[in-house]
Amino acid sequence: MTIGDISSSGPSRPSVHDVLIQGGTPLLGAGITVVVISPNQVKNLRGRYGSAGNKDDRFDAFVLADTLRTDRTRLAPLTPDHPATVALRRLCRARKDLVAHRVALANQLRAHLRNVFPGAVGLFADLDSPISLMFLTRFDCQDRADWLTPKRLATWLSGVSYSGRTDPAVLHARLTAAPRGAVGDDGSAHAHITRAFLAALRTLGEQIKLLTEQIGEQLAGHADAHIFTSLPRSGTVRAARLLAEIGDCRARFPTPESLACLAGGAPATRQSGKARIVGFRWAADKQLRDAVTDFAGDSRHSNLWAADLYNRAVARGHDHSHAVRILARAWLFVIWHCWQDNLPYEPDKHGALQRLIAHQQPAA
Repeated sequence: MTIGDISSSGPSRPSVHDVLIQGGTPLLGAGITVVVISPNQVKNLRGRYGSAGNKDDRFDAFVLADTLRTDRTRLAPLTPDHPATVALRRLCRARKDLVAHRVALANQLRAHLRNVFPGAVGLFADLDSPISLMFLTRFDCQDRADWLTPKRLATWLSGVSYSGRTDPAVLHARLTAAPRGAVGDDGSAHAHITRAFLAALRTLGEQIKLLTEQIGEQLAGHADAHIFTSLPRSGTVRAARLLAEIGDCRARFPTPESLACLAGGAPATRQSGKARIVGFRWAADKQLRDAVTDFAGDSRHSNLWAADLYNRAVARGHDHSHAVRILARAWLFVIWHCWQDNLPYEPDKHGALQRLIAHQQPAA
C-alpha cells in the first residue's frame, strides 16, 4: 500500500492528513511507502491551487495527495536505516544532549562560585574536570580553603593522584590571589548549593561515560564501522556520530552533492537577472551538519590536505566557521565515495593528499 492508495480511499480509511499525524516509523513498519514533503514545500505548493494564501488542514491533505499524484517520479520514498544504525543514532544524540546539559550546569556552577568562592574558578584548567570536582567536594567554601598551605595542598593533591604539571605552590598562589569569597554562616549556606551542583555534575558525568561505552560497543559491531573509524581524528564518538547521522542506506544519497546539501556543506544560491547571492544554507539536517563540521574542524590538525584547504579558505577572507564548512564539503565527497564503495579511508590512495605531499617534498 502507498500513500497514494491511502489518500484516495474512502472516509472510513486514513487520509494523508492522518498519515502525517501518525508519523513515519509505524507506517514503515507496516510496509507502507512514506514520502517526505517538507512544510516549506507544502507552503509553496498551495500556490498551485489558489493565490489567497488560505491554509486549511483538509485542503493541505488534498495538496499533498495531488502533489504525490503529479510529481510521484520526482519524490523519493523514505527508506529506513538498519535498526542498528537507528539505535546508534539515538545513543549519540542522547549523549550529545547530556554533554550540553553538563556544559550548562558547569556554567551555572562557575557563575555561582564567582560570587561565593572566586578562587576555585580558575584553579584548574576545567571547572568540571575530575580534579576540580574533588577539590570542591573537599573545599567547598572559603573557610575550608583558608586551611590550605602550599605544603597541605601538595599533600592533598598527592593523595588524590593529581597528574597535572602545575606546581602546588602555583595553585596555592592562585587561591590566595583571587578575591575572597563568602565566609561564616553565609559561606556555609552557599556551600550547600555548591555541593548540589557537584552532585548533579557527577551524575551527568557517570551517565555520559556509560553512554560512551554503549556507543563504543554498538560501533564495534556495526558493518560500516571500518569506514568512519578510518577517518583522521575520528575517534569513537565522532565516528559513531558520522555513521549514525549519514546512515547506512546508500540509495538515500545517489550523489555526493545530495549528501553535501543535506549536511549544509553546499551554499544556497539565489539568482534573479544580474543579481546573484550565494549564502548560508539554512534548510539542512542540523544534526548531520554538526557531526560533519565537528569532524572536519579537527581533521585539519592531522591531515595535510585538510589543513591546506582550511588555510586557503582563511586566506581568501573567510572566517573560521565558513572555512570549516568548506572543508566539511570537501570531506563529504571523500566520505561518500568510501561509503558507497564500502572501503575505509586510506591516505595513500587519496590523490589530492598525495599530490600535495609530493609538491611539498624537496626535489631530489
